[in-house]
Amino acid sequence: MLDGVKPTIGVLALQGDVREHVHALEACGADVVGVRRESELATIDGLVIPGGESTAISKLLEVFDLLEPLKQRLRDGLPAYGSCAGMILLASEVFDTRPDMKPLHGIDMTVRRNAFGRQVDSFEADLDFKGLDDAPVRAVFIRAPWVEQAGQDVEILATVPSGPAAGRIVAVRQGNVMATSFHPEVTGDLRVHKLFVDTVVRPRAGV
Repeated sequence: MLDGVKPTIGVLALQGDVREHVHALEACGADVVGVRRESELATIDGLVIPGGESTAISKLLEVFDLLEPLKQRLRDGLPAYGSCAGMILLASEVFDTRPDMKPLHGIDMTVRRNAFGRQVDSFEADLDFKGLDDAPVRAVFIRAPWVEQAGQDVEILATVPSGPAAGRIVAVRQGNVMATSFHPEVTGDLRVHKLFVDTVVRPRAGV
């Protein structure tokens, strides 16, 4: 943890693999809270949007009156990280989704939902991940999206190395908002979560 600063990071707790992200963030030294209300959203230093079902999460954001407050906090600079469905929600445009799904516009990118296929097409791959140079990241793709197009200010962190989807973008960052197609919370490799925690901490530590 940078300079001993301990951030409070929320995990959007409406649907999806919330518990796994909570455990990973706690292992990285963060205080973690589940976010279901605007009052909880107001107390956090960063937010993780977990994998799950993107259209369901989008609908629940409206049901819980969180959609507009979350979009405003992102506009105000809240650091955020989305995995799988979280990547879809953070996009500015989404292909192959329901017309009533409302993205959060956290990253200037177009994402294709379920781009790799159905549940039976889930797979794993070793990725070179920019900024994590000690070893490849083992990535688990489950009904995963990919980035069709990234804006000029979006940094590409990882692409699929081989196979039919070679070259497809699966990890990105724009400012302090990061997204991955895959699920690092299920592998025991904490490096992606630590990268996000450090992103949250740096401004507070004056780095």
